[in-house]
Amino acid sequence: MFSKKIFIPIILFLLFILFSALFIVKQTEQALILQFGDPIRIIKKPGLKIKIPLIQNAIFYDTRVLDFDAEVEEVILSDQKRLLVDAFIRYKIIDPLKFYQAVINENGFKARVGGIISGSLRRVLGSDPLEVVLSKNRSVLMDKIQEEIDKEAVNFGVKMIDVRIKRADLPKANSEAIFARMRAEREKEARQFRAEGAEESQIIKSTAEKERTIIIADANKKSQTIKGEGDGEAVNIYAKGFKKDEEFFAFYRSMEAYKKVFEDSEDEPTFILSPDSDFFKYFNNKSGK
Repeated sequence: MFSKKIFIPIILFLLFILFSALFIVKQTEQALILQFGDPIRIIKKPGLKIKIPLIQNAIFYDTRVLDFDAEVEEVILSDQKRLLVDAFIRYKIIDPLKFYQAVINENGFKARVGGIISGSLRRVLGSDPLEVVLSKNRSVLMDKIQEEIDKEAVNFGVKMIDVRIKRADLPKANSEAIFARMRAEREKEARQFRAEGAEESQIIKSTAEKERTIIIADANKKSQTIKGEGDGEAVNIYAKGFKKDEEFFAFYRSMEAYKKVFEDSEDEPTFILSPDSDFFKYFNNKSGK
């Protein structure tokens, strides 16, 4: 009975030692083996691994590309404008030993690299004005920032994959001032466009009115010419007709006169004429004599 009581704890202790000695390195991990706090071995191949229990322990680091969002930094540019910059980096741990010796873990790395990013942003962006930072040349500035961070990242055992600015905003006071200036400039341009449009409209109207006056004058002139030619042709026709039959022509003209007088009178016509007037010569005598 006594031996059984001793045997069970020994089995449990051996199982504990066995499980403490075994550990698994995943495909997305790499391990650093420490012995009494000193690194002695790096494991990068995944699988079931063995370490000395109670003496050695394993620290795991991710082998994938990791992200770090830096805090929003206020940067003073070369034209003394302030800019709120929100940047991030993508990095990969390539040397677990150097990483452990420099920063121990990811939290330590973020604390260190945050200051590096801040300083690099201030140096690089602070050497250019706002229009350059917000232009297509920003990619060149980001390359300079990445070069500076790469030099520091070597000491941490990491490789910088990418450095980018997610957002670059002006402080509220600066934004309002810039928006007000932009609004004033756009209103000035709008007034100029409206003035130019009104001037162009007046020119078009004046040109159209001038052309209209010329066209009407030419049309009136042409119509008067045609009318004069028609009147002249009518006179000639009347003259030729009169010469051919003077008596008939006189009778025809008298009939036309009667017709015009009676048509123009709305009520019954009243005439006060002498009985021997030439106007009634065809009433008394069809020959007009």
